[in-house]
Parts: sequence; C-alpha cells; structure tokens
Amino acid sequence: MSTTTVDVAAPTPAPARLAAPGAPAKIVVRDFNFHYGEAKVLHGITLDIPRNQVTALIGPSGCGKSTFLRSINRMNDIIPGARGEGLIEVAGQDVYAPNVDVVTLRRRIGMVFQKSNPFPKSIYENIAYGMRIGGENDKRVLDEVVEKSLKRAALWTEVKDRLNGSALALSGGQQQRLCIARALAVDPEVLLMDEPASALDPIATQKIEELVYELKENYTIVIVTHNMQQAARVSDRTAFFMLGKLVEVDETRTIFMNPKEKLTEDYITGRFG
Repeated sequence: MSTTTVDVAAPTPAPARLAAPGAPAKIVVRDFNFHYGEAKVLHGITLDIPRNQVTALIGPSGCGKSTFLRSINRMNDIIPGARGEGLIEVAGQDVYAPNVDVVTLRRRIGMVFQKSNPFPKSIYENIAYGMRIGGENDKRVLDEVVEKSLKRAALWTEVKDRLNGSALALSGGQQQRLCIARALAVDPEVLLMDEPASALDPIATQKIEELVYELKENYTIVIVTHNMQQAARVSDRTAFFMLGKLVEVDETRTIFMNPKEKLTEDYITGRFG
C-alpha cells in the first residue's frame, strides 16, 4: 500500500477527552517527550490510561507506539543516549523520579514482547525465575505461584503434567502464554504487551486475545498492535499515534466508528499505513 503524505501537526486531544468517564487513571502521562540521542521520537504525549481496562496503541510502523510503551517501565533505558522528558505516573509514582528503583518498577509493570522469549529452562523454572531472584525459595510458595500464574495465562491444563519439561518444546502460542504467565508470577499492577500475537497463527492469536480480555479484571493492560481488527476486539480504549505524536485517544468504538480527527479516519479506513 502506498504511503500518503500527512499533516504531522495534527492536534492532540482536548483534556476533557483524555480519561475514560468514570474510570480512574492507573497511568497518567503529561507532555512526555523521548529522544534517541539527538533524534526526538515522541512529542508531547498526554493521556490517561484507566485501571482495569485494555488500552490499544495503534498507528503505522515507526510512529512511536512501541517507544512509548517501553517508556512506561523504562525498558528504553538500556539504549545508549535514550532519555525521556515529562511526566509518566503509575499509581501516583513518577517512574522517572531520581529515587525510583528500576528493577522494582519492572516487577510492578510486566512486559510481554512481540517474539516469545522463554528461558532455556523448564516450564516450572521459567515461572519461578522472578520469584527466585527476588529471594523466594520456599517450594510450597513457588508451587502455588507457578500453578496460579499458569492458570491465569490459560496454560495450566496443557502443561501441568510436564512442568519439568523444556519450555522450548512448547508451541509458539504456548510459549507466548508462558511468557505472560512469567510476567504475572511477580504480581504486577500493569501488563505491557508489544504486538504479542503478531508471530502467531489465527488459533493461537484467538487464545491470546481471549486471555487479554480476561486479564483486565485484575490488571491494567496496554497493548501495541498493528492489527486494527485486534484492537477493535480486545481494547476498551484506543490511542492513535502518528510520527511520534498522539493524534487521538477515545473509547475504541468511537475511534473506529466516529473518529474526531481526519488523520485518524484516514488511517482507520486504509488511506495510508
């Protein structure tokens, strides 16, 4: 599909549309910018992400949605020259404050990547890993956490009889659900998902989508997806990014049926992307 020239100066949403009515914000973002060295890749991002909802980030490749996602738990810190400016608060804590322990922050804000990345260990040890490095070695406690996490990730019935088997022997979809279970094992408040189903077949994708829908009862979820149909299926709110700017954020139904910005409408209807 050919790329259409677009107006990158599209206005950000008015403050009254930032938060979902009646839903308190778990993540508050105000005028957030991000740089890779001299390159500014996020421009004045401002939005509220409600607790116990799924917020989808959509937009063309290279628009900044994954950079923004990784800014929430400071995964971008590992890149030389990367720096954020502005405010990101999670449950009232400024994640870029000087006194923030990044390791603790990443336990509170779990991450699931585009490509499943199980450790070359047993299924059991993949789930127990985060607990062990946190100092927990009580087998009874670990057993309970492993079972609970695998159940939450809708994987327990498929693997309960082979917990000591290699995680690398699982199918692609099972490996991704294992990675979700591993993230849940340390009891995070927020779950970030960067195109978690893009490498999976339709059946595995459906299982991941069903899981995302179920998990929002206990977690605040932010998901990056290139698949607009997926965003429409799993999310409560959708934010549209373009060239490092937040163009529009609203309830998913509104974004897809009655967007307020022409740029959003052009993307949703496939005029570019």
